[in-house]
Amino acid sequence: MSVTRRGVRGIAVVALATSMALGTAACSKDSGGGDSADGKVTVVLQYFGSPGFDQAVADFQAKNPGIKVDAQNMGQLKDFQPKLVQWLATGKGAGDVVMLEEGPLQGYLQDHKNFANLLDLGAAELESSFLPYKWANGFTADKKKLVGLGTDIGGLAMCYRSDLFAKAGLPTNRDEVSKLWPTWEAYAAKGAEFKAKNTGAAWIDSATSIMQPYIMQNSDTWFYDTSNKFIGDTNPVVRKAWEYGLKLGTDGLTSKLTRWQPDWDASFKKSAFATLPCPAWMTGVIAERAGDEAKGKWDVAAIPGGSGNWGGSYLAIPEQSTKKKQAFELLKYLTGKEGSLANFKEKGNMPSNVPALDDPQFKDSTNVYFSNAPTGTIFGTSVKQLKPIYLGPKHQQLWENIFEPQMQAAEQGRSPADAAWQKAVEEGRKLAEG
Repeated sequence: MSVTRRGVRGIAVVALATSMALGTAACSKDSGGGDSADGKVTVVLQYFGSPGFDQAVADFQAKNPGIKVDAQNMGQLKDFQPKLVQWLATGKGAGDVVMLEEGPLQGYLQDHKNFANLLDLGAAELESSFLPYKWANGFTADKKKLVGLGTDIGGLAMCYRSDLFAKAGLPTNRDEVSKLWPTWEAYAAKGAEFKAKNTGAAWIDSATSIMQPYIMQNSDTWFYDTSNKFIGDTNPVVRKAWEYGLKLGTDGLTSKLTRWQPDWDASFKKSAFATLPCPAWMTGVIAERAGDEAKGKWDVAAIPGGSGNWGGSYLAIPEQSTKKKQAFELLKYLTGKEGSLANFKEKGNMPSNVPALDDPQFKDSTNVYFSNAPTGTIFGTSVKQLKPIYLGPKHQQLWENIFEPQMQAAEQGRSPADAAWQKAVEEGRKLAEG
């Protein structure tokens, strides 16, 4: 659940103070033995964004009448992340099951002492249920400890506004649209054609939206090499994606918006742009922001350049949990076939669970909001070609706190592009090596 930013995926806003109070109260309540007043064991689930857990949690409770799930949405990843770090360090405050986004995951795996080994709880038998890379990424470097089991993955596609395409005289059929942009160069060229038709909309929301899909398609590393050496300044794909994205801006093809901010949220209702790279979880983000009036105006086509991944999360059990057995049962259900399919139906999040991916409920699925697009086929085809890349321990901070803001500053004219790049790599190196 992004990168919410997917990193930050959907922003189900719950005031952080309220969430902290809930978390503290829940943990205090359960610390003395774990059973609630009605005799049930209360398991605290803490997550961020919009993973679509509501129905899955309800189903789990129905099948496990002795367990009550206290599901706490902690808001955005950037809010939850520092609090979770604090709670893990102090040994109190964390839920029994917590969601970890793939960006910060490597940091947790390096300092894993605060998490339970899921192998000790019986997770080994689940290996065949997960995509191989998703299963492998939940392990520590020595492969002896499994910290997390995968929830969703971010198989990529390109979401587009068919009404704006029609206004510009472009094809609207998703198969024909997919053929418009076999490469990112072709995508930019088609954007120039779109711009020339003066529809009143930009081609894409922002330059930064290009980074994740482009780098994920063209490199097996990003800011770090696999020995955790900072290479953000020397990885040619990072610089190429940066320059490509900013050129879209200087060519007038972007709305120059800052993603996940109020203006970006409002832009969906204003029909401010025609295309948006969309991992599966982004379909829920778009539908939430664009609203009912845009239902049937959005569609889904293939992503330029082939496949790729954008985000994905894991569930883990903090060592401080006093209810690991029950927590593991919840974790296993939410990442299992039935839980994963419920998450997909609720928010469009794509399973990393193989039986769920192979189930007709996913494979044959269509998305009514997106003009009945066969999303199971589109995203399922993408994920079969997916090649994961290594992100490193401080990837999320490097992107969200340094590179993305500098790129936005360059795109929005607040900083010269070369100066923004130099500042990004200098600050990035300090953070990575600090």
